[in-house]
Amino acid sequence: MLNQLIERYCQFINALIAFALAVMVVLVFGNVVMRYGFNSGIAVSEELSRWLFVWITFLGAVAAIKENAHLGSDMLVSRLPVLGKKICLVLGQLLMLYITWLFFDGSLQQAKINWDVEAPVSGLSVAIFYASGVVFSVCAGILLLLQMLRALTGQLSDADLVMVKESEEQAELEALQAELARENAHSHAPLGDKPLPHAGK
Repeated sequence: MLNQLIERYCQFINALIAFALAVMVVLVFGNVVMRYGFNSGIAVSEELSRWLFVWITFLGAVAAIKENAHLGSDMLVSRLPVLGKKICLVLGQLLMLYITWLFFDGSLQQAKINWDVEAPVSGLSVAIFYASGVVFSVCAGILLLLQMLRALTGQLSDADLVMVKESEEQAELEALQAELARENAHSHAPLGDKPLPHAGK
């Protein structure tokens, strides 16, 4: 149930990212066509595209939390027993929750300060720009709390207890080595089950 909730939560965030990216592409491409084809342009294109890029970045950071795609080092944690991995996971998530709270507080203050400040082209409140940090903090905080609940209730596998991998190549290498080990285990049957090479001669 909890895994499905996290999955749907991240699917919604990914849908928002896709929508924002589509709008940004239309604005930028449309502005280029208008400028070179009709000697005109979309006045708000550059401003809104810049804001959307910031929003995409922060929403993408939320999706990366779910995929454990943020930078980190597993040199120590990967060598710990299961209990040690679980303790490090919970401590790491508590630290991230604290930093997320600091980010939320700072972004909210900036949004309040700039509530009445208008953007030079669109005339929209600049608070929309800083609200990206508020939305990121809330979404990331909820996701971190759900992941910590999964860790404390034993719903994570041993592999999931390591939050980050040092590189994608290392993760792919480990997966390939595990697959080769499984194939070797299946192909090496007991000697009695295999005919000898010269048995038929």
